[in-house]
Amino acid sequence: MTMEHEYCVVMTTFANEAIGKKIINSLIEKRLAACVQVQAVESYYHWEGKVNFDHEKLVMIKTKTSLYDQVEADILANHDYDTPEIIQMPVTAGFTDYLNWIKDECK
Repeated sequence: MTMEHEYCVVMTTFANEAIGKKIINSLIEKRLAACVQVQAVESYYHWEGKVNFDHEKLVMIKTKTSLYDQVEADILANHDYDTPEIIQMPVTAGFTDYLNWIKDECK
């Protein structure tokens, strides 16, 4: 089913487990996310003139597009990175029952 970008996935990363749990719990408790998935990743990137490598966790936050600004603000309020990755990707299609579940679970 095609949607008018009513839903999105917001991605962020963290290295510190305590910070990650704080971010995830805050998003779920405030009903800013219906589901948060976490996966171990290896990140390679330029930062402050050097190539860096870190073991991080990639966080995929399923939410409503209308909540993006609140999700971003909540991540920033809880994150320990100077410039955390916060990227919104629109959901252009999906299983109707799952999308309805996201709508019901998010405020």
